[in-house]
Amino acid sequence: MSAAEKQPAPVAPAEAVPTESAANPADNADNADNAGNLAAPVETEAQKPPAATEPRTPADTKEAAPDATPIAQLWSLAEAAGHPEVWGVNLADPETHVPTRIILQKYLNANDGDLARAKDQLAKTLDWRAKMRPVELTKKVFARPKFDGLGYVTRYVQEGSTEPEGKEVFTWNIYGGVKSIDDTFGNLEEFLEWRVALMELALQDLDISAATKPITAEYDPYKIFQVHDYKSISFLRQSPQVKAASTETIKVFAQNYPELLKEKFFVNVPAIMGFVYAFMKLFVAPKTIKKFHPMSNGGNLALEFGESKVPSLEEKLPTEYGGKGSALGEQGQQTLLK
Repeated sequence: MSAAEKQPAPVAPAEAVPTESAANPADNADNADNAGNLAAPVETEAQKPPAATEPRTPADTKEAAPDATPIAQLWSLAEAAGHPEVWGVNLADPETHVPTRIILQKYLNANDGDLARAKDQLAKTLDWRAKMRPVELTKKVFARPKFDGLGYVTRYVQEGSTEPEGKEVFTWNIYGGVKSIDDTFGNLEEFLEWRVALMELALQDLDISAATKPITAEYDPYKIFQVHDYKSISFLRQSPQVKAASTETIKVFAQNYPELLKEKFFVNVPAIMGFVYAFMKLFVAPKTIKKFHPMSNGGNLALEFGESKVPSLEEKLPTEYGGKGSALGEQGQQTLLK
């Protein structure tokens, strides 16, 4: 029996990504794994932020005109913040700065156009980023024994393409690679910093800062594929450390990384996950559940990207997932490890 099999199951600690519907906590998904639910990692695309409260803005905030557009009102809020940076983009006037417009639009989309909720979520994100400094975490060195081989970012660019839709970004979470529950999850602050740093690396690969075309309801190439690999993992037990890490990661990612999930693949899952997935469908919004793909054999992942999706990915994905590229450990980027 492997070391991973002897450990309690590391319930997937959320991958940051976006809110599809702020009306239902289960609808907000890139990240949210409903830790503690059914003992299985169920990450929603974007958990709904807590009920909206009045945005926490400075007393001297310059308010936008009452008839200003929702984007203009969000910008007024961001402009007044002491740290107007989101996802590596220094926010500027959205009338002339497309990257800012994209980010603000995502906050609106995440809340189904509800401006009050979008303001509340954005204000909390700005406050969190000012304290957490997530961009700086991508340069922090983490302990190799704790995190080596557990998370990767890959980017695949279609040959000859210079457009954002010709680029696909993946984040990979290898839960079966956890060598010690205590080492990896025991220090909650350190684990969160590592997980946030990995997400920020993926955002760098999305390169929203170079965008020249606004997103619409039909056009948004600035989203991420997620793969969660549970090979050699048992779902029969959960440790308190894993549950705490999962719960806190859900909160952080659901609040601060809305509308970033393209699709999520759960691979090498045991048979019990099939029952969990069926149960999930009773509670998760259809538009979100359609983005979840549980698979018992991770070697079939590349087949999911046929003519209907991104055919070129079949050639580039890691060999262990059915692609013809190099192994994940050779092509994937990790956070800095020592």
